[in-house]
Amino acid sequence: MRFALSVPPFTDPAVVVGWARSAEAQGWDGFFLWDHLRWDDRVEVHDPWVLLGAIATATERLRIGTMVTPLSRRRPAVVAKHLVTLDHLSGGRVVFGVGLGDPPGFDFEDFGDEPSYRVRAEITDEALDVVSGLLGGSVSHRGDHLRAEATMRPAPLQPRIPIWIAGRAPNPKPLERARRWDGYVPIASPFLTPEALTAYVGPHPRDDWDLAVQWPEDTSPDDYAAAGATWLVRSTWPHEEGWRDDIESLVSAPPA
Repeated sequence: MRFALSVPPFTDPAVVVGWARSAEAQGWDGFFLWDHLRWDDRVEVHDPWVLLGAIATATERLRIGTMVTPLSRRRPAVVAKHLVTLDHLSGGRVVFGVGLGDPPGFDFEDFGDEPSYRVRAEITDEALDVVSGLLGGSVSHRGDHLRAEATMRPAPLQPRIPIWIAGRAPNPKPLERARRWDGYVPIASPFLTPEALTAYVGPHPRDDWDLAVQWPEDTSPDDYAAAGATWLVRSTWPHEEGWRDDIESLVSAPPA
């Protein structure tokens, strides 16, 4: 079992980088950043990709990445180049988390991006194929939303940069999408119990498929491991007062 933090980069960038250094020192295995343009017009929303570059040079062991990027509003080729560069900068420690994103109006339509979940899901599936192809060296894709015919160098340091899909549980559609890739991040409120996780996810599609699950403090990691989880994730909700203090507490102590 490995342990990660999923952190909203909604405060001073130097503070976020400091959190990553502290998390590594305390034994956390992963440090992931939310990917938003806007939140509540009160917190300071910073770009996760720029921050991940800084975090890559400030840490040595942590797995790092986004959790999650709404791929439908980004150019797949640019994302692929971000991932390869970050992979080289970090020495092969990148994980790419992908989702549809929320809320559709506040964080999408207001910026001129597609608000429809259905359409964004279609774009996301095509974009994943393009990104994956480019990470492997070349892509030839002609779809309803995207076209790409290109090669890209250099290659990532990792044989395959893991792609994790995030989605609301117990919706079966994101789980189906995730089975094509390298992992799944089910998002549920309240958190899924180990029993609910087993009933929802079922058997893993292959041994190297990751299942990253948010877990409550009063539940044993062993129970989630028995349900198939490979990562346990802690986070906080930035609507609430004191959320930065919650992150400070998390990064100042071992994960379990």
